[in-house]
Amino acid sequence: MKKYLTFVLLLCSLASIAQIKNTKSYSLKLDETRNLRLYIPENYDAEKSYPLIVVLDADYLFDVVVANCKFLNYNGDMPESIVVGIEQKGLRDADSQYGENSLPEKKGNRFFEYLGMELIPSLQKEYSLANFRAIVGHGITGNFTNYYLLKGEPLFKAYINLSPSYAPRMEDYLLERLKGYEDMIFYYLATSSNDKKENIQGAKYFNAQLRLINNENIHYYFDDFENTNHYSLASYGIPKALNQFFEIYKPISKEEYQTKVLTYEGPVINYLYDKYQTMESLFGFKKPVLLNDIMAIYAATKKNKDLPSLEELSRIAKNEFPETMLGFFLEAEYHEQMGEAKKAMRTYEKAFGMKEIDFITKDLALQRIQSIKEDFGW
Repeated sequence: MKKYLTFVLLLCSLASIAQIKNTKSYSLKLDETRNLRLYIPENYDAEKSYPLIVVLDADYLFDVVVANCKFLNYNGDMPESIVVGIEQKGLRDADSQYGENSLPEKKGNRFFEYLGMELIPSLQKEYSLANFRAIVGHGITGNFTNYYLLKGEPLFKAYINLSPSYAPRMEDYLLERLKGYEDMIFYYLATSSNDKKENIQGAKYFNAQLRLINNENIHYYFDDFENTNHYSLASYGIPKALNQFFEIYKPISKEEYQTKVLTYEGPVINYLYDKYQTMESLFGFKKPVLLNDIMAIYAATKKNKDLPSLEELSRIAKNEFPETMLGFFLEAEYHEQMGEAKKAMRTYEKAFGMKEIDFITKDLALQRIQSIKEDFGW
C-alpha cells in the first residue's frame, strides 16, 4: 500500500501540471463566481462518453482523485473519466449549511441547486458525459453529498463519503431511503482510528444499521482505517472506493474466473453478455470486448465442454478482432470438437491467412490442420 501511495503522490504532481484546467464559473443561484478545477482525459474524443466525478473540497482532494483515476485507467480498471472540482476554502461551511430539519437551507440550498441546475448541465453541453456520475466529499461536505441521494431521482449513482460529519438524523434519513431503493447505487464510507470522535460514532452507527438492510441494488463499502486521521484517510479511501465502484469494468481476473465464470449456471457465453450489458447499462456506453475476457470465456468453454458457447464466442471474436486469426480459429475448433473434420480444416486454413494474436499462431493452425489430416489419412 505504501508503494501504491508513493506512486499516486507522483501522479498527483504530474496531474497538477498536465491536463488540468483552472477556470471560473459564475452562478446565478449563488450570485457569485466560483473557482473550479477540471480534468479532461488526454485522448478526449467527443464520440465517446465519459463518467463524471464531482469533487467537493477540491482545494485538497482534487489532485488525489485525478491521480487515482489516471492510475486505474492506465491499468484498465476504470474508464477514462472527466473530473470537476469545486474549490471551497473558506466557503465549505456556508455551502453545506442546513436547517433544523438537517436539510439544506439558505446558501446550502443554493449550492445544492448550483451543482444540479448549473454546473453539471453546463458540463453536459460542453463535453460528452455518460450517465454515470459520482461525487466525493469530506467531513461536512461528505454529509452534503447525501442530500442528492435523498431526492426522488438522484443526480449521482456513486457516493464517496470520507469521514462525513453527519447532520442530526441524516443517518436515519439515508437508511430509510436506501431500504426500498430500486436502482443500482454505489456508496462508500470511511472513517479511521484517529478520526474525529463524533465522525467515528456516526460512521459506525450507519455502517451497522445499513448492514441490516437487504437490498441487492445497494453496493455498499465501508473502511475503518488504522493509524490514519481525519485527513490522511482520504488518500486511502479514494483509491479503494474507485477500485470497488468500477469492479465490473475490470478485465476478468483469475479470481473472477474461478468463482464466477466457471460456476455460472447456464451457457458460459451468457456470463460475458451479462457482464458487458451491465457495464453498458451502468456507465451509458458500450465497452469493446477485451481479448482477456474472450480468452477467459474460451478457457471456460473448454473446461465445461460448452460447445454452443464456443461457437457463439467465435462470432464475437470475428466482430471484435476482425483482422486476426482469433474468430476463425475458435470456429474451427468448434467444428473439430463437433466431429466436422472438413469444415474444421477449411476454417483453420482461413485462420492461417490472417494476423496472429495471443497464443494463436500460424504454426498452431498448421499443427491442427496436420493433425486432422493424419487422423483421417488425408
